[in-house]
Amino acid sequence: MASPTVENYLKALLNLADEGGEVAASALGRSLGVSSPSVNSMVRKLSQQGLVSYRKYQPLRLTNAGRRAAALVVRKHRLTEMFLVEKMGFGWEEVHTIAEQIEHVESPEFFARMDELMGYPTVDPHGSPIPDPDGKYTDPSYAALSECPVGRTVTLVGLKASSNELLHYLNERSINLRTELEVLGREPFDGTVRVRYDDAREAVLSKLVAEKLLVERT
Repeated sequence: MASPTVENYLKALLNLADEGGEVAASALGRSLGVSSPSVNSMVRKLSQQGLVSYRKYQPLRLTNAGRRAAALVVRKHRLTEMFLVEKMGFGWEEVHTIAEQIEHVESPEFFARMDELMGYPTVDPHGSPIPDPDGKYTDPSYAALSECPVGRTVTLVGLKASSNELLHYLNERSINLRTELEVLGREPFDGTVRVRYDDAREAVLSKLVAEKLLVERT
C-alpha cells in the first residue's frame, strides 16, 4: 500500500512531465515544497520499487508501473471532485482541497461505487479527463480561447491549470463549463479578448485568462 507521500510524488511527476515524459528534480522539489536531499532520498526509494527511472544528474521519468500508479491517484482525485459537485452540491472552486485528502483512501470498491453512482463520468468538474480503472486516459487537444478567431462561437470545455483565483474569477462572471462564448474582438496589443455569452452578457478577458480557457467549436 502506497503512502500519501509516495502518491503525492507520483502525481507530481505525472503532472510536471514534459512532452518527453521527463521531470527535473529541482522542479519536483519546488512543486512539493521539499528540499533537494528529500527529493533525492524519495526518488531512490521509488526507483527501487520500479516506479521511477532515476540516474544521478539526469531528469526523472516515471516507469510504466509508476505512470499507472500516478494515474490511479489522479483518478481518485478527479472522481472525488466530480462527486462533490454532482452529488453534494459543492462549487467547482471548493473541491480540490477535499479531494487532496480523499485521494489517499485505499479502497478500489469505494471509488468504483462512486463512479457507478455518477454514471461513469469521463471528465471532472474542471473538464480534465478522468483515468479509467486501468489508469488509461487521453488528454483531448482542445484550443485555448486566446487562439480562436473573431466571430467564432465556441463552448468552454475545460480549464488549463485551474486555480481557485481563476475559478472565483469565472464565477463572478457566471462563466462555467459548457458556456457558449462568441468571440467579439481581440486587442492586437495585449491579446485581450471580448466575448458575448448567455445571449446578452459580455466580458473582457485578459490574455492570461483566455489562455487558460479550453474550448471547442460549437
